[in-house]
Formats: sequence, structure tokens, C-alpha cells
Amino acid sequence: MSKRKSILVALADKLKTIDGVAYTSNLSNNAYPKLKFWDEVRDFPCVYSSAGSEYREYLPGDFTWVYLSISLKVYCKGEDSQLELEQLLEDIETVIDANRVLVYDAGTNSQTTEILVNSINTDEGLLSPYAVGEIVLQVRYAR
Repeated sequence: MSKRKSILVALADKLKTIDGVAYTSNLSNNAYPKLKFWDEVRDFPCVYSSAGSEYREYLPGDFTWVYLSISLKVYCKGEDSQLELEQLLEDIETVIDANRVLVYDAGTNSQTTEILVNSINTDEGLLSPYAVGEIVLQVRYAR
């Protein structure tokens, strides 16, 4: 499996810990390392992730930093879906902050150096009774 895919899988596994016990929201294990559009989603709330562009910073000593953009699509549905979305976005941020260094390949002990939130966007209630949000992450790891 590629590093890009491995990072998505490891991140989805961490997001599955949003279980309503230690967090406000409960994802019920609905976090996936793939992309699905809101009209295809059947289980709510849920998070789908996709790897975007990456760029590299070449340094002396044959060392390279890789900066990978990851998009998290967050979907909620219900009577108060905007509130549910906002709470879920906060819970996702908490998980990201707690896992900035994320082991994505236990066999080689490969891990990210940092994961940062670049932006958070929502549909602002336009799709009611649905609510859609997006978190864009920047992941840095060594090549």
C-alpha cells in the first residue's frame, strides 16, 4: 500500500474513536479512507477522506519532506444537522490535535511528523436537513 493510502487508513482508524463516550459525537465507526459524495451517503454522521496534491521540499543529505493535502468530507443529517456538524468538526479537530504524529505503517514504524488543519468549511445550512463540512489537512512526513 502506498504511503498516501496508508496515511488515509491510519487517520480513518483514529477518527473511528469518536464514539460518543469521550466525545460529543458518535461516528459509529463511519470513517472511511475513500471519497463519497453526499448524495451517495446512507449512514450519518460519517467522514470520508481523500488524498490531494502533495509537494516536496528537498534538503541536503538526500532528505525530503513531503507535504500531503488531505480532504475530510463530513456529512450529518437530522433536525439539527448544523449543530451536529459543528460538534463533529470540533471532535475531529480534537482527534487531529491528539494525533499530529501518526504511525501509518507499524511494520516499518513510519509516521507523520505533523498534521495541521489548514481550513474548515461548511454548507452553512444550505442543504438542510443535511449538513456538509470539509476539513483540509496538511500532513508532513519524511520520504
